[in-house]
Order: sequence, then structure tokens, then C-alpha cells
Amino acid sequence: MAKISATEVNKLRKSTGAGMMDCKKALEESSGNFELAIEILRKKGQKVAANRADRDSSEGVAIARVSSDKTMGIIISLNCETDFVAKNNTYIQLANKLADLALGYNTKESFLSSKFDDKLTVNEKLTEQTGVIGEKIEIGSFKFLEANYVGSYIHAGNKIASIVGLSYKDDNAEKVSKNIAMQVAAMNPIALDEHGVSKDILDKEIEIAKDQLRKQGKPEAMLDNIVKGKIKRFLKDNTLVNQIFIKDNKINVSQYAFSINPKFSITGFERISLQ
Repeated sequence: MAKISATEVNKLRKSTGAGMMDCKKALEESSGNFELAIEILRKKGQKVAANRADRDSSEGVAIARVSSDKTMGIIISLNCETDFVAKNNTYIQLANKLADLALGYNTKESFLSSKFDDKLTVNEKLTEQTGVIGEKIEIGSFKFLEANYVGSYIHAGNKIASIVGLSYKDDNAEKVSKNIAMQVAAMNPIALDEHGVSKDILDKEIEIAKDQLRKQGKPEAMLDNIVKGKIKRFLKDNTLVNQIFIKDNKINVSQYAFSINPKFSITGFERISLQ
């Protein structure tokens, strides 16, 4: 049996909300495989988030930026090894400068090879700062979004950042896109709508649901019909346009956008979390 550290158990607990002992047992059963441990918890009926565990558990900050014409947005994470460094003002200033420079690039690779200043590329600057700070410093995630209007949100503490694209631009676009970006930050949808959810994810959800129902003693002949309802609920809870709007639980996110302006539809989103 794999030896599981308290750090690994705590990471799984924070990601899923399951109890410490349940997390420890799941990690032991999965030989330390984090994603498999989440699946084990869910098959045992634990109420945990689906496909929401951020693979990168490094410390750092997440920063969002939107172009002056509001048609492009990026989010980056500047990763380090300790929370002590992540909270340092100089480190946060560096992250903000990098985010400013990242606007105009649509891939992590092109950004890293771009100029930080007259002497260094972005990649060389990160290497330099690794030597200065004494910890590994790197761009962990880089996400780009283009739309008729892009809005952003950075959660307090710079641990979660999100960007959202709208189909239309008017005087309400800033407010609407920010509210929906807050929704993305808080609820971490896995896709924009049901069409964006992969067959692999749906197949896994069906398998988990059937396992749970069998443990409850449901007849095999009834499983497919019951599972249809569970999958419908899963898609409602995990796709952005169908999620209940966090600021008004009587409507979903798509209905919120439509209520402000019928021309508004959500075209895309991106999210980075270091929690």
C-alpha cells in the first residue's frame, strides 16, 4: 500500500470537501493517484466536485488582463514554491507586469519567447528571478480568449482569475461580463454548455451514477432511466449557461444575460485557480 502524506490528504480534502479519513483511504486505494482518488470518493457516494480539482497545486498568483478595446483577454498564473513568496509585493508586481506584457499573445510559448525588456526574454527573466528569489518561478498557466466583448474578474488574494466573452457590446457589457466571470470563479463550470462536455466525462458520470444506484439496491433494468435524470442534473450544475446564477437563484446564467439585453449570449470563458 502506498504511503500517503498528510499534505496529499489535505489537498484532496480541500479539492473535494470529503472527510480526512475518507480522503486518506481513497488515496491509499488509488496508490496516490489524485484523479483516481476523486473517482473512488464519488463512487462511494461522497458529494464532491466533478472534474474540478486543479492539477497544479503550486503556490503563486493568478492575474487577468483585458485589451483596451475589450475584444481580447488573457489570464496567467505566476507560480512559485511557497505562499510566503506569493504574498510578497514585489512578486505580485512582477506578475502584474507579466500580465500586461502577455496581452497580444495567444499561446504560452509565444509569450515566453517574447521580450520582457531590451535585454531579456520573458523566459530569461523568469530564470533570473528564480536565482534572485531562491525558488522556482514559472508561468504555470496561460489562457487566451477573444470575443466581441471580454470581461474579467480576479478574486481577492489573486488565487483565482477568470475571463468571459460576450457576443455583444453595449453599456451593460462590463457589468454583465464581470458578474458572469465571478460565476466562473465561484462555480468552476467544466464547459460552456452541454455540447462542450466530452463523451469521456459523460461516460464516467454514467458509470459513477450506476455504481451508486447498484449500491442502493436499484434493479439493473431501472438504471438507464434513473441515470438520464442524474446526467441532466450534472449538466445543469456543471455547464456555465445552465448553472443557477449566483446572484439570483431563480434564473440560470444564460437567462441573466438575456434579461439585461436579449442580444447578450456567452461565447466562451477561461479560469485559472491556485487554490
